[in-house]
Amino acid sequence: MSAPATMLPGFAAADVEVATDAGPPLRIRAATAGSGPPLLLLHGHPQTHATWRAAAPRLAERFTVVAPDLRGYGDSGKPPSDDAHLAYSKRAMARDQVRLMRALGHTSFAVAGHDRGGRVAHRMALDHPAAVERLAVLDIAPTATMYARTDREFASRYYWWFFLIRPAPLPEEMIAGATETFLRTHLREQSGTPGVPEEDLAREYLRCYRDPDTVRAVCEDYRAAATVDLEHDAADAREGRLLTRPLLALWGARGTVGRLYDVPATWREVSGAPVDGEALDCGHLVQEERPGETAARLEAFLAPEPDHR
Repeated sequence: MSAPATMLPGFAAADVEVATDAGPPLRIRAATAGSGPPLLLLHGHPQTHATWRAAAPRLAERFTVVAPDLRGYGDSGKPPSDDAHLAYSKRAMARDQVRLMRALGHTSFAVAGHDRGGRVAHRMALDHPAAVERLAVLDIAPTATMYARTDREFASRYYWWFFLIRPAPLPEEMIAGATETFLRTHLREQSGTPGVPEEDLAREYLRCYRDPDTVRAVCEDYRAAATVDLEHDAADAREGRLLTRPLLALWGARGTVGRLYDVPATWREVSGAPVDGEALDCGHLVQEERPGETAARLEAFLAPEPDHR
């Protein structure tokens, strides 16, 4: 059989089965390239691993890069959910990616996550501190912080946070009636740079979004974020659990997160390790709008210290 397709130049894609705590193994589509220390790149919504197309090849010159589709997204498996939305909790999604990296021979690694992928990376660093060496989050503040500080401006700019969490099947059926309009509007509102995302990337995201199971999974991802993920965050707060790995926060100076929050300060509230941060001149899609700058900053931060090599 021919290898699965990927839009990342110089990368090879494969489907890897990872164990789940309940039910059959889960298929994870992952693209890999490069040599050197392992680096896991996690995409957000409504993207797939293809969002790293311009940044990943540069990173592969320094790292062994693994760029997967999260469960529910792209060409990865889309398991059924439950009333508690546990199947799409960031805890479950993080566990997938740790098991993927182990299947590829990486027991510890750096991780960079954009948007939803950043939330998965945050949970991964809390639940699997031995696996995560360094952590970068792109254009997010912690989920609990953003919900706790919601105001009219945030709710207006990030309306999908409140639309997608409505009980099934309302958002699923409404999106099914206007899939392309919904997706392209969403992408246009995320980007602060004309022409981004490029049309072939937008079409790739649309290909995946036209699968009703993808939309169902997306809604479950957001429903989990508003319920079980907040429960996990609250438990961490009660127990005094903080991040223990160095963290880099990058964000778009023209995006909502950068306008509404002191981004590094929000991460220092949940971290016991050093936090660094920097704004890039773009909107939310930092890895697509400023791929060279994003790759350079990730490379400088995520490369291991010389005595770790």
